[in-house]
Amino acid sequence: MKRYAIILAGGNGSRMNAATPKQFMLLKGLPILMHTINRFYDFDSNIHIILALPQSHIVAWEKLCKAHIFNIKHQVVSGGETRFHSVKNGLDAITETNVVVGIHDGVRPFVSNETLISCFEVAQKLGNAVPSISVSESMRKVENSENTCLDRNQVKVIQTPQCFQIGLLKKAFLQTYLYSFTDDATVVEAIGEKINLVEGNAANIKITTPYDLKIAEVILSI
Repeated sequence: MKRYAIILAGGNGSRMNAATPKQFMLLKGLPILMHTINRFYDFDSNIHIILALPQSHIVAWEKLCKAHIFNIKHQVVSGGETRFHSVKNGLDAITETNVVVGIHDGVRPFVSNETLISCFEVAQKLGNAVPSISVSESMRKVENSENTCLDRNQVKVIQTPQCFQIGLLKKAFLQTYLYSFTDDATVVEAIGEKINLVEGNAANIKITTPYDLKIAEVILSI
């Protein structure tokens, strides 16, 4: 099956306390989003990359590509009001039927090649695959004014890319948007599909705060 990646880059700089959208912030001299796209290109130079950006950020992205001589081929679509709507816009750009689509956060530049291989291969075989890692901290569930201990062996941290066969994904995204759709797996699960978890990688962090950016600089230097 042919591979597609929809990379979502709809964030802003609010949690970074910066005017620059977080996906455009520099990491070792290169915008974070370019590091992310490079990961997918290094994994599969034939992958079709669709980048979902807010309409207001597209010109800035084009200028960054020129400034950094960034020539990896990709298609840009306008992002939507929510993640759900941005993914839907990306899906509308895919006309092929025999493909696996990986949906990834633009500010996760450290997904490993092993994680990418697992996600795409399992999704091709079973319909979907979602990367996850185990929890090392103690966990408690807070409900109203009460809190109770959770068995951390029964809890996973979910990452991206979340990969799906295109037919399943398009069917799921025909649903009306619900606030409970926190990621793509929850959308697909809502039509009765079982979600298949695969092993993610600990370095596959989502960069959303200044602290995350510092961690990212360390990871990149290793």
